[in-house]
Amino acid sequence: MKALAISLSIACCIYLVACNPIKQADRKAQKNTIIDLYPQYPFDSAEAKRALTYGEVNITGVVYTKAKNDYGIRMGKPIYGNNLMITLFPVTPYFNEWYAMRKQKENKRTRVFMSDTAFHYRLTTQSDEYGRFKFEKMRPGKYFVQAILDWYLTKNYKDYVGGGTDGYYSVSYYQWKTYNENHSDRLEQFIEIKEGQKENVVLKLH
Repeated sequence: MKALAISLSIACCIYLVACNPIKQADRKAQKNTIIDLYPQYPFDSAEAKRALTYGEVNITGVVYTKAKNDYGIRMGKPIYGNNLMITLFPVTPYFNEWYAMRKQKENKRTRVFMSDTAFHYRLTTQSDEYGRFKFEKMRPGKYFVQAILDWYLTKNYKDYVGGGTDGYYSVSYYQWKTYNENHSDRLEQFIEIKEGQKENVVLKLH
């Protein structure tokens, strides 16, 4: 009997905790908390500034994506990023830590950012209506090029509009309708300009 009383007491305590609206709200808030992470490696602004000084090589490219089929394979005609902002970062030890952290830890509850100072050392350009872009007079070094391309896919579906009977049978009526399925692709790539290189770098950002 004593053991039964203890078990019932424990069960009641668990029930009261589980039904406590404050405890439930705390658990929900903790579950939905967004964590922001930053690299811990010291950022060298002089190194980043030096990487973005003038050189002799142009980086030319085109940015595009393709729609995925039901199996996750990109197919069909290219969707070009017209009038899209393209961003270039110098690859430094700080950047490498940021990129590694993003690959390992970024998810729905965790975001990985650069510091405001590190983010300041970048170059931007804008693509034309065909997705073409250019970074001019770059010096030897390793760079990371990124763009966010928003696009949509038009799909069709049958919408039920009513029904009736045809003698002994019931009849359903449908109408074809269309809707847009919105997507956003983060397109990025590492590139490298080597010492003594004279020819331009051609980049396909997709």
